[in-house]
Amino acid sequence: MPIFHNTTLPTFLLTGVPGLEWAHAWISIPFCCLYLTALSGNTLILFIVLTEPSLHEPMYYFLSMLSTTDIGLCLSTLATVLGIFWVNAREISFNACVSQMFFIHLFTFMESSVLLAMAFDRFVAISHPLRYATVLTHTRIAQIGLAVVTRGTVILTPLVLLLKRLSFCRSRVLHHSYCFHPDVMKLSCSDTKVNSAFGLTAIISTAGVDSVFILLSYALIIRSVLNIASPEERKKAFSTCVSHITAVAIFYIPLISLSFVHRFGKQAPSYVPTLIANMYLLIPPVMNPIIYSVKTKQIQKAMLKLVCSKRTHI
Repeated sequence: MPIFHNTTLPTFLLTGVPGLEWAHAWISIPFCCLYLTALSGNTLILFIVLTEPSLHEPMYYFLSMLSTTDIGLCLSTLATVLGIFWVNAREISFNACVSQMFFIHLFTFMESSVLLAMAFDRFVAISHPLRYATVLTHTRIAQIGLAVVTRGTVILTPLVLLLKRLSFCRSRVLHHSYCFHPDVMKLSCSDTKVNSAFGLTAIISTAGVDSVFILLSYALIIRSVLNIASPEERKKAFSTCVSHITAVAIFYIPLISLSFVHRFGKQAPSYVPTLIANMYLLIPPVMNPIIYSVKTKQIQKAMLKLVCSKRTHI
């Protein structure tokens, strides 16, 4: 069995939907629709937030960060996913695979961080409304955005360097239509204990820590809301959190499921990791613009204003 050392980098083979290779052309149709929905929806959110002065507030700046990470996540995988379904372009070089893996995980970690920042925004808005404008200034929001990018980059750089030191001698076939760190790591014939430990540490120190702080934020929010005397005010306070809670759920559930399948689901059917991987990849970018468009009146008004202005110009 050939061994690929650092000097001889392997070429990996990506996988579409196992057992349904004959139907890839048909499967590409819903995938194209999902990608178009995700890219157009998040681009529209970004455009509305940037062009509508009434939305130049911390909550919507964080929403624009969320849309940016969703667009980045979609663009990181679009070429390989549709390439497999359209022309069976399965081969990917080691460097291209590592680069794609870096950006997929980077945007995933960034999304987790942005969701935490949005939870903090809701906590300050509900628990300390008089201090909201002084706590979440434009400068502080910019600093949070920079911290989000820096944090992901610092955590992922060692992960990539550790992967490059491995040798590969097993099957070159990956289990997804894009490069995912645990998937690539399994193909190595080197000792991957350090890689596995660091990968687990990376996910715990990002999504794991973020989820704990998000839960803590909502525990404090609930305590603050329960101290509000008026039922109407309580309902209004909770309603501002519904979109964010839904966004958190659709992000963390597929992410945790995929991590568990890779580490503990060795006996699972081959289509299970593929199904969960695609849910993790596409559900948050597709659903986030829809959730915030349906649940946020300010976004609805801005969209209506945009539509009306276009009709006026026509």
